[in-house]
Amino acid sequence: MGFDKLNTPLLGKTAIERSMDALIAGGCDSLVFVTSGESEKTVASLSVPVPFTVVSGGEQRTDSVRNGLKAASGEIAVIHDAARCFVDPAIVKASIESAEKYGSGVVAIPVTDTVVKLEDGAFETLDRNTLFRMQTPQTFRLEKIRAAYEKGDYATDDATLYARMFGAPRLVPGSENNRKLTTEADWAWAIERLCPPAFGIGFDTHRLVEGRELFLGGVQIPFEKGLLGHSDADVLLHAIMDAILGALKLGDIGKLFPDTDPQYAGISSRVLLCKVNELVQKRDMLVSHVDATVICQRPKLAPFREAIERTIAEDLAIPFDAVSVKATTTEGMNDEGRGLCISAQAIVSVRHK
Repeated sequence: MGFDKLNTPLLGKTAIERSMDALIAGGCDSLVFVTSGESEKTVASLSVPVPFTVVSGGEQRTDSVRNGLKAASGEIAVIHDAARCFVDPAIVKASIESAEKYGSGVVAIPVTDTVVKLEDGAFETLDRNTLFRMQTPQTFRLEKIRAAYEKGDYATDDATLYARMFGAPRLVPGSENNRKLTTEADWAWAIERLCPPAFGIGFDTHRLVEGRELFLGGVQIPFEKGLLGHSDADVLLHAIMDAILGALKLGDIGKLFPDTDPQYAGISSRVLLCKVNELVQKRDMLVSHVDATVICQRPKLAPFREAIERTIAEDLAIPFDAVSVKATTTEGMNDEGRGLCISAQAIVSVRHK
C-alpha cells in the first residue's frame, strides 16, 4: 500500500481500533494483539476497554497466529485480521456462538463468479456451488486450534490447519462489507463507505450591461455586453463555488467574498474558485464531479464549451471528464430570453481523498 494501513487513521480511527471495537461489541472479553515491531508501541498505547496482551508477530501469518494463541486464554479463540476492520459485530457474535456449539465458526461467503483452473495448459471450470471465499474471524475452541498450530504446518488461514486435524470447520455467513484492506482501491472504498460524497447546489444570475467584458467559466467570451458585478461577475463559476460551499456547509460566496470588500473589486472569479478549492483541500477532500448549466439566449456557448470545461477542471485540479457544462435558452422567455441577464446553476459532489 505504500503506508501502514493498520495504523493510518480512517476518518479518525485506525483499522486496528475499528477491528477492536467490532470484536468487543461481538462478544470478545479479552484481546491479544499480534503486531510487527514498528506497531507494538502504537498498539500498546491504545485505550482498550478489556484485558489485553501485545505479542510480536512472526515471519509468516502462521507464525504470528501461533504466537497469539500461546498468549490467549479462555475457551474460545477468535482469530481476526485487523485489516478487515468493517466486520459486523453480529458476524463476530455468530462465529463465537458457532464455535461454542460446534467447535468452530469460520466466516466465509459463497463464490458467485465462474472460477477456472489453469494448469499445464489444461482449462478446468470449477463448480462454484462448492466454492467459498474465506474471511475472518475464524473462531474455534482454543485447545483445538492451538493443537492444530502446534503441529508446525503452514497455511494461509486457520481453517486449513484446523481441517487437517479435525475435519471441515463449520462455516458462518460473512459479508461483502467484511473486506480486507489490501490495495489502494480497498482504501478508497473504505473512505467512501465511512464518508460518502457530499452534494451541493449553486445558482447565480447577473445582469448584462454594455461596457463590461463577458467571462463564463473563466473564459472570455466575445460579446457586445458583459455581466455586471463586484468581481468579474462570472455567473458560472459563482454557481459552482456556491455548490462547493454548500457541500461543505460553509455558506455562500457572498459570505466568503463580500461585495463590500474592495479587495474583490474586479477580481477574476478563477482566483476565487481556487480559494474555495483550497478550503476543500484543507479538509482532505476533493471535488469529484461538476455538472453545470448556463441559461442565456445569447451568446452561443457551444464553441467555448470545451475550453470552459478544461479551465474549470484545471482550477479544481480534477480530470477533464469530471466536469460537464451545458447551455440552454429560455426560448425568448424571462429576462434570460430577453437578453437582460445570464444565469447559471450547478450541482457538485465533494468527497474525501
